[in-house]
Amino acid sequence: MLNRREFIGLAAAGAAFAGLGAQKGRILFGACRGFGDAPLMKELGYDFIEGGVAHALQPDKSDEEWKRRRDEVRALPIPLRSCNGFLPGKFRLTGEKASFNKPLEYAEKACRRADEVGLKTIVFGSGGARNAPKGFPKEKAVEQFVDFCKRLAGRIADCKVCVVLEPLQPKEANYLNFVREGRELCERIGSPRIRLLADIFHMLQGGEGAQSIEQTTPDLLRHCHIAEKGPRTAPGLSSDGSQFAPYFAALKKIGYEGGVSCECGWGKKEDLRANLEKALAVMRRLSGQG
Repeated sequence: MLNRREFIGLAAAGAAFAGLGAQKGRILFGACRGFGDAPLMKELGYDFIEGGVAHALQPDKSDEEWKRRRDEVRALPIPLRSCNGFLPGKFRLTGEKASFNKPLEYAEKACRRADEVGLKTIVFGSGGARNAPKGFPKEKAVEQFVDFCKRLAGRIADCKVCVVLEPLQPKEANYLNFVREGRELCERIGSPRIRLLADIFHMLQGGEGAQSIEQTTPDLLRHCHIAEKGPRTAPGLSSDGSQFAPYFAALKKIGYEGGVSCECGWGKKEDLRANLEKALAVMRRLSGQG
């Protein structure tokens, strides 16, 4: 039986989760920031905050420690809608030394705790864990990665959270570099629990056009990241944001209603408020929600 504190926490998480679903027909805007910035983000009009799996969900911590963090997450003024940094580099998913048992335990615990706080998506970038070791055949590494994802999908089949594959620019990963590649891997994995992310920064860096987004669907594409090409700063800090226009047009074309989260640098600490405000204005303008 739940005590009063746990009941209130569950009710608050349910309300936040319901609120996200109620905003049908528009893109939701967030940023990867610490929990301490959540009040400011709410004041400025952001829809959600994105955290890190290790900090927000604590898969390597005890249930007692998790309860304290869970209460903190539920008390945030805006929902924790997504988390990145899924698997730390200490895990090895590919190569001759690949081992799945411990990373599967860690990943499953993260997903189950995500459900407890109404988290919608966990971003599976994790280049350090998934990259093929030097000299190891890329095709074999991809097979191992797909195998891991299928096993994870089986273990979290009853969860609500979605794990989204994040294509990373070639400088950061030696496979799964493009949205089109992620689409093919999702088809091979074949699970509604494993879907896709489009990171517009990585798309710009890798020369991948907006047509790759147009070739997805809202059921497949569940989350987006964004940052300026080159300096990886927040939208509007290094340009007028026009570089993002084709990508937002593609999102609108497919009827995307998920989150777009700024994963980027924010400049000087004293400029954070102004830069958060500027980034949100740019994204709203490009989405037609200004």
